[in-house]
Amino acid sequence: MKTIITSIALFICSLLSAQSQYEQGMGKAMQLWGAGNDTEAVATFERIASVEKTNWLPNYYIAFINTIDVFGANDKTKIPAMLTKAQDAIDNATVISPNNPEIMVVQAMLYTAILVQDPMTNGQKYGALAMEQYNKALIINPKNPRVLFSKAEFEIGGAKYWGTDTKPMCQAIAKSIELFANFKPETPFHPSWGLDRAQQALISCK
Repeated sequence: MKTIITSIALFICSLLSAQSQYEQGMGKAMQLWGAGNDTEAVATFERIASVEKTNWLPNYYIAFINTIDVFGANDKTKIPAMLTKAQDAIDNATVISPNNPEIMVVQAMLYTAILVQDPMTNGQKYGALAMEQYNKALIINPKNPRVLFSKAEFEIGGAKYWGTDTKPMCQAIAKSIELFANFKPETPFHPSWGLDRAQQALISCK
C-alpha cells in the first residue's frame, strides 16, 4: 500500500504551483498523506469536502486512506471507527458521483478490510459484496486498470485459499498493466494509483 502513497505524493509535489484554493488544499492533503500524516491528511480532505460539495474526490480519499489504514492497523480498537469513517465517505462520494468505478473499487476494498477482520464470520458475506462491486465496476468501465487489477488481486486471494488456479487472474493483471500505460486521469487529483502494485503482483504470479 505504501507504494501507492509514495507515487501519489511524488506526483503531487509537482503541483504546488496550483493556483486555486481547491488545488492548493488537495496538494497539501496529498503531501500530508505522502509524509505519513494520515490523520492530518484526512482532516484536510474533510475540510475540502465541506466546501466542495459537488466534488467526489475529497470523500474518495477520506475513504481510501481509512481503508488502507485498516489493513495496517496495529491498534485494533481503532478499526471500527476507521471502517465507519470510510463507509460514510464512500456514501457521500457515491451521492455526488453515482455508478463511479473508482468509488466502487474502494468500496470493494473496504468490504475486504471487513472480511479480513474475521474471515470465518465475514468471508461469505463480504467476499460476495466485494465481487459484486468489482463486477459492476468492470461492466461500467472495462478499461479502467484499477478495476481490472484490484478484482484480479482479490480473486487471487480466494484462489490461493481454495487451492485453485491463479493463471486467469495473472493474465488479468498483465492486461491491467497494459491499460495503465494508456490511462490518463481526468485531472492531476483523480485516481492514478496501482501500476507499481500491479507490476509487483505480476512478478509474484510467475
